[in-house]
Order: sequence, then C-alpha cells, then structure tokens
Amino acid sequence: MSPPGRPKGEYRSAQREGTPVHERWNLGRTLAIAALAVLLNACATQTGTVVLLPEKDGKDAAVAVKQSDGQVVLSEPYAAAKLTTAGPQAYKSNPEEVQALFGAALAAQPSRPVQFTLFFVEGKNDLTEESSREVTAVFAEIAKRPVPDVVVVGHTDAVGTNQVNDPLSQQRAEVIRAGLIRNGMAPENITAVGRGKRELLVPTADGVAEPRNRRVEIIVR
Repeated sequence: MSPPGRPKGEYRSAQREGTPVHERWNLGRTLAIAALAVLLNACATQTGTVVLLPEKDGKDAAVAVKQSDGQVVLSEPYAAAKLTTAGPQAYKSNPEEVQALFGAALAAQPSRPVQFTLFFVEGKNDLTEESSREVTAVFAEIAKRPVPDVVVVGHTDAVGTNQVNDPLSQQRAEVIRAGLIRNGMAPENITAVGRGKRELLVPTADGVAEPRNRRVEIIVR
C-alpha cells in the first residue's frame, strides 16, 4: 500500500534506487556520530601560547606549563611555550609578539597596585621635606585610575608607648587622607588606619628613634 497522498510508483522508486531509506538514515547517523567524535577530539587538544612576562619589580618568577604528559618550565622573561598536539613546545618570545597576541587583553586589565612611602618628622604629623615633594607623584598615580581605591597606613617608630603611638599613627594616616580629599578624591574611596609601632620597617629595640619607621604607606589600587 502506498502512503495516503503519495503516488505508488514514487514510493517504490525510493525503495529501489540506491541505499534503502532505513539504511540511508543509519548511514547518516553514523557519519554524524563520527563527525562529532572528531570535533570532540579536536576540542580535547588544547592549543595556544603561554608567555612569562617580566615582573615590574624585577623579581624572579617561573611557571610550569603542562599538557598531556609533557611539561615545560618557563623561568625567565619572555620564555614561552606553544601548546600543540605533540605537547608544549618551548621557545623565546619578545615584547612585539606579546603585544600582537595579547595587547588587547593586557590593555583591558586593571592597573597593578602601586605603593608609596612618606616619612614624618619625629613626634609630629608633618612630612619631611623630601616626602612633601613626593606627594605630587601620589596624586599623579591616582589620576591615572578611573576609580581609584586608596589605603593609607600610618606607623611610628619604637619611641613611646602604644597609648601614645596608636593615635599618632592614625593621625598621620588621616593627614594624608585629608590631603587626598582636598585634591579631589572621593572620601569613600580612601581608608586610613594606624598601626602604631607594631610593624617597624627597620627592626629596632624599643625606645629607638629610627626615622624610617615614622611613615605612612599609601597603596593605590
């Protein structure tokens, strides 16, 4: 019997010519599964490039690049590895290649935190003459950032008690915070804290008046 609405001859020719209909469907399904297997196998093989960039502070750094059973250790600036079907392949990159491959991604990253240290006159909230000049650099760094976040941490030397040094370190932090606000920075983006003599930059015995410990640290993010 022919299906309703379809001529008998047409139905028979579909069965006679070439691969039967049900076999054609099975063949198509097999090809689809094979194509999917190839696609999944391609996705399972990672490809790309890994480059170790130099640290801004000059510190040594290293990274291990693992792929399947292979491993390459990158331990110097611009050491690089290409991920291939044969495993990671080491080579030497350069700033030009980094810019070409990753320029857009690097430009989209937020700026790295920058830290400044300003020093104070003994027993006072007044900056030393040299540190007063450095405040301009702090303002310039903050101006580079669309939404800056600043933490100001005040410190004292080891002279005096905690009862004296805790409020003094807080006052020093607040002096800097007030200056940033006067320069146009939003108050809610500045945190000021005092640490007294608990975190000496230069370790000394109690009671020693070390100038480098009388300071504020300004972290700009």
